[in-house]
Amino acid sequence: MKICVLGDSVARGVIYDEARNKYTFLKNSFINLFSSIRQIPVKNLARFGCTTTKGQQILEKHKEQLSLYDYTILEFGGNDCNYNWEEVARTPEKDHAPAVPSSVFKDTYSNMLEQIRSCGSQPILLSLPPLNPQRFFDWVCRGLNRDNVLRWLGDIDYIYRWHEAYNLTVFQLAQEHKAPLIDIRRIFLENRHYGDLLCVDGMHPNEKGHALINSALVDLMI
Repeated sequence: MKICVLGDSVARGVIYDEARNKYTFLKNSFINLFSSIRQIPVKNLARFGCTTTKGQQILEKHKEQLSLYDYTILEFGGNDCNYNWEEVARTPEKDHAPAVPSSVFKDTYSNMLEQIRSCGSQPILLSLPPLNPQRFFDWVCRGLNRDNVLRWLGDIDYIYRWHEAYNLTVFQLAQEHKAPLIDIRRIFLENRHYGDLLCVDGMHPNEKGHALINSALVDLMI
């Protein structure tokens, strides 16, 4: 058995190293742990900052190879629903669009699922790990006018609700395409202190978070 992975920095294993004050790759990421425990070769095509539109381009580039992989794991949404916070802070009176509008997100993700199946690989979707809204707000507002960002948001929890809307789209896609879905969001939220599983930026799972995701994959996949 062989597995391919498409997704963003979460699937790539990126964490924020507070001691070094920068983003870095986690050796014990959930994909690396899963590959090691199950002794399954994994081709990780996930990229930092990747959206579904960029993921579609990566898929097109590698689609001839997909027939070599029994399963293709997909993890998208966190970057798609993100905003240009600098522009928001500068002009809070204006409407601002996310990196990938929700309708485009759904259509693009749907096309990817169809293309993966047509190439002979079985897609498996991952839900989005949850954000910590306060921590995320503090992170993206560094050096920006926080009051303006908050004025545009209405309340800080809007960040979580908007993120959740994209997560629900992933569930809808899984149902429509009859594709397996591993709900990693639920296992985070079942922890009363799920913030302990996230980096200081409030969005990337830390090493404990990756260990938890790996446990879900090991328990539920294949």
